Order: sequence, then C-alpha cells, then structure tokens
Amino acid sequence: MRSVDYLIESHERMSSNLTVDVLLALAVVVITGRLLGKALGKIGQPPVIGEVLAGILLGPSLLGRLFPAIEVRLFPAAATPALAVVAQIGVVLYMFAVGVEFDAAALRRRAARFIFVSQASIAVPFLLGLGIAAFIRPEFALPGVQPMAFSLFMGIAMSITAFPVLARILTDRGLTRTELGIAALACAAVDDVTAWCLLAIVVGVTRATISSGVNAAVLAAVFIAAMFAIARPIAAKLARTAGNDHVSYEAMTWTLAGLLVSAIVAEAIGIHAVFGAFIYGAILPADSAIGRRLSIHRIPVITILFLPAFFALTGLRTRIGLVATSHDWLICALITAAAVVGKFGGTLAGGALVGLPWSFAARLGILMNTRGLMELVVLNVGLDLGVLSPRLFTMMVIMAVVTTAMTAPLLDVVTATSSSSSQSPRALAG
Repeated sequence: MRSVDYLIESHERMSSNLTVDVLLALAVVVITGRLLGKALGKIGQPPVIGEVLAGILLGPSLLGRLFPAIEVRLFPAAATPALAVVAQIGVVLYMFAVGVEFDAAALRRRAARFIFVSQASIAVPFLLGLGIAAFIRPEFALPGVQPMAFSLFMGIAMSITAFPVLARILTDRGLTRTELGIAALACAAVDDVTAWCLLAIVVGVTRATISSGVNAAVLAAVFIAAMFAIARPIAAKLARTAGNDHVSYEAMTWTLAGLLVSAIVAEAIGIHAVFGAFIYGAILPADSAIGRRLSIHRIPVITILFLPAFFALTGLRTRIGLVATSHDWLICALITAAAVVGKFGGTLAGGALVGLPWSFAARLGILMNTRGLMELVVLNVGLDLGVLSPRLFTMMVIMAVVTTAMTAPLLDVVTATSSSSSQSPRALAG
C-alpha cells in the first residue's frame, strides 16, 4: 500500500510541476510576444512578427546561448509538448473563428478566378524551388536522401502561404471582409490545401508509397466537397434553431462538436486540422446568432492567450547559430529572394491573366508572400523525415520570418500609390 501511495503522490507532484511549468512558459511567451508586438507595431509590423521573434529570442538562438540555465527553467523539455498542444488547440479555434467571418458566397462567385490565381502562386515558386534544390543539393542534402524527395520538399516549402498568419494580418488591419481580404483568404485556402496534398504525395515518394499520397489528395477533395454539400445544410439548420439573439448551450455544444470532428477528419486525411476548422467555420451562416457569438472579436482569449503561444513555439525550434558562414547567409539570401519573386510574381501574373487590376493583383501578391507557421509545419515534416538538414531548416525558417515581415510595409507602399478606382468592387465583379 505504501508503494501505491508513493506512486500516486509522485504522479500528483509531477502533474502539479508540469502544470506550473506550462503556465510559466505560457505567461513568459505571451508577455514577451505582446511587448515585442507593441514595439514592432510602431514601425508598421503586425503583432505576429513580435510573437514569432519572441520564440526565437527565448529559444536556443539567443537566451539559450547567453543564459542556458534560464532557458531550461522557462521551457523544460517535459513542458514543451504540453505547451505545444495548448498552442495547436488555440490555432484550431482561431481558424474556426476566421472561417465564421469568411464570406463563402463571395468565394463561390469568384471561385474560378481565385483557383487560377492560387495555382499560379504555387507553380512559379515551386519551379524556382526545384531549381534551387538542384543547385544546393550536393552541399545541403543529407546522405542517402533521394534527389526527387529533396527537390520536391524545397518546391513545396517555397510555395506555402501561411494561412493563420495571413488571417491574423487581415484581422489586425480590418481587411477580413473587404474585397482584398476575401480574395487573399480564398487564394490562401486553395493554395495551402493544394500544398498539403502535394506534401502528402511527397511524403509518399519519400517513403516509397506514392499511392498513399495520391489517396490523401483525393480524400482532401472529397472532404471539402462533402463539407459544403452535406455538412453545410445541417450546420445552417442548427444555426437557425438558435434563434436571432439567444444561443442555447445545446446548439453551441453541437456546433463546437462539429468543429472538433471536422478538424479531426482533416488531420486524419493529411491536410491538417486547421483547415478542417476553417472549413467548418466557413459553412456556418455568418449572420446567425451562433456565427456572431463565435466571431473573432467575441473570443479575444484566442488571439491574446493561445495564438501567441502557437507563434512563439515555432521560434523555439530555430537555431540561428547553425547559419555560421558568409556562404551560408548568401544561400539563405538566395532562397529568400527566390521565394519572394516566385510568390509575388506568380500571384501578379495569375491575377493579370484573369483580369484583376494590376494594383489589386500586386497587393494580393504581397499578402500571398506571407509565410510563417504553415511553412514551419512543412519544414518540420522534412526535418523529421531526414530530407532537410538542420542548417537548411534554419535557413528556411529565416526566409519565412523575413517574407512575413515584408508584408506590412510593402502593402502600405503599394496601397498608398494605388488609386481608388483601381481597387473598386466594380473592377473585381465577375
């Protein structure tokens, strides 16, 4: 009995310590991210940049180098997985709230245009990524890595648009429901679903089971179609039962249960839980009582508490010290330049081909160049599979931060030089 009691007490003590560690890490991340976000906001940067930099500064790149004992105390190995789970739940909830405010009707009216532009924004950087992979593979590829797997991973990593980061930037600037915001969210949604399908295929190639990757791509298309064709009428009926002003606990419970199921299914078929959450939010009527209650501005705990943890934790995985020589920094600059030219150029060309005004297409290209967290998910897959080396992984993380930091100032410059007629809703109708 004494041994059993001792084990119970030990488990309770460990659980208590883990809880304290997670709460301390979360508090440090939130406070540091908020302070950096406010400081960078004075120079026109979105808060997300401060939150990502908070993770980098608190991780092995700075704090771990200068004060390793403090880093270990703030972010013990046992607490990091738990903190990561909290952050993942937060971003799932956030993308659901973004989906609630997304105008699905506007997407349907312009679906063909947006699909074409999004695919152009993938194709051009993807091809540039293949070219860079051929150039750097002899030096940066790990021994035994298949050339095709290495090249395809580089292509996908160059093609990603960070959906959560883009949504956060649009939210912070009040652009979510504007023509530009709707176009950016639509393109980014199609863009990243395509990228996840490509990633599933590449993972299959890496594991010599290409059929599994193709199956994931097919299942993704079926899932999206089923959500709009089958789940949407059910969600709309549930929203109508909630009334115009009052939302019952039962209606809210089933709505949130649907969110969780959608996220689980999306994760299971390989397109990530955040897209399942976003799509479920998008099928809810935005003007319903449930939609209004679950909008971003009604649940600030997500953006204030959970989301900074999601952004900052990615910085904790980055080791800037691995990029040590001028040659390394030159390659990093080459990767960044190709990513910017490919994403912006592909979006601009695709927009011009479908008749979007140049100024609108340029601003859309700037927004699509936003990377960040979704980029890091892809990079972590490559790192875990042994396709990307830690040094190249760090270079790609730097590229993601730089391209995201470019978004706000470039958008301000292009917007300031654009005439009001070039961005009128009439010019975008179709």
